[in-house]
Amino acid sequence: MLKRRHSDAAVVRISIDGEQVEARAGESVAAAVLAHTEGATRTTPLSDAPRAPYCMMGVCFECLMEIDGVANRQACMIRVADGMSVKRQQGARSVEGRE
Repeated sequence: MLKRRHSDAAVVRISIDGEQVEARAGESVAAAVLAHTEGATRTTPLSDAPRAPYCMMGVCFECLMEIDGVANRQACMIRVADGMSVKRQQGARSVEGRE
């Protein structure tokens, strides 16, 4: 878990895996997850090893999460919004119409 520096930004409430937490308006979902959890945003499809945001600028795709019901969104590129629901992705994602 990372500690935030002082911020005067407004506070919004989001849900991370069902837990209600406070985030700072304007910060990314990845930053909010890093501030409130051990940091893992997903697990790998092959080994279920935890993965966490790495580049924080949309290049590495390590921060893929389900945000407001949509899977595989880059948490580092999306700003938090009041009432947002965020879930960690576990293992391989399914694609409709494919096994």
